Amino acid sequence: MDYLYHILVLAMIFSIFAMSLNLELGFAGLYNFGHIAFFAIGAYTSALLSLNGVPIPLAVVAALVVAGVIGAILARFTLGLTGDYFGIATLVFAEMVQLLLLNERDITRGPMGLPGIPRPAWIGSGPESLVWFLLVAGMGTAIVFLLLQRLANAPFGRALKVVREDEFVAQALGKDTTRLKTKAMVVGSVLAGFAGVLWAHYITYISPADFTLNETIFVLLCVVVGGKGTNLGPLLGGFAIVFFGEFVRFIPIPSEFSRFVAPLQGMIYGGLLIVMMLKRPQGLISESRR
Repeated sequence: MDYLYHILVLAMIFSIFAMSLNLELGFAGLYNFGHIAFFAIGAYTSALLSLNGVPIPLAVVAALVVAGVIGAILARFTLGLTGDYFGIATLVFAEMVQLLLLNERDITRGPMGLPGIPRPAWIGSGPESLVWFLLVAGMGTAIVFLLLQRLANAPFGRALKVVREDEFVAQALGKDTTRLKTKAMVVGSVLAGFAGVLWAHYITYISPADFTLNETIFVLLCVVVGGKGTNLGPLLGGFAIVFFGEFVRFIPIPSEFSRFVAPLQGMIYGGLLIVMMLKRPQGLISESRR
């Protein structure tokens, strides 16, 4: 039962992460391949502060603020780019963040990572804490989902979809497209940072190896499989991909080939992404075209 609780917590964390990317990719049409950087920023900021004696609630708030501010700065310097150039710029940003975490040993301990990240005292650290953390993750997922649902149905969400479909039409309608996309990136960055915070305080150990291109592909797969441009799609996609990944772990493989399990999993994820893009690009849940 504890294993099931663990998988559910992971599914909720990655669902939040996928929903945050969907706001940028599915609604605003921004192919942010560096979104994992904000997951890392949230995780490291909250972890470092809490390890240095800052109360966890304050550390969480600080992590969200830092993620939002850096998201606004990134938007300021990248939104002038279009298409592939924007995607490459954000990918480079993610690599810069990972290299910073890897080489700034005095603060982040480099490849050694940060062990012993505390959980809130009322949650505890034993096996019984899984139920409480599951409750926290469930509440966080529900809050993020409802927030994005409200944004999607508001003029802001509808304007973002106009920008995604044709930015010149949005400008002709009097919309400040740069401002709309900046807001989308800031909100998406904050929510990605929130997912990172949950990850850090749940796993209690983080390292730069947790925030690589593989995780970028993983969350992109959650969005594409679930259905970008929808609210329920990334939530469903997060659960589907996490449970699918756990299923792959139990594929019977001879012990002499065990070292190929991780590469095989990456190949399966990449293959699944290609198949979904070719066969069902709208994902499991299609976007309403009303």
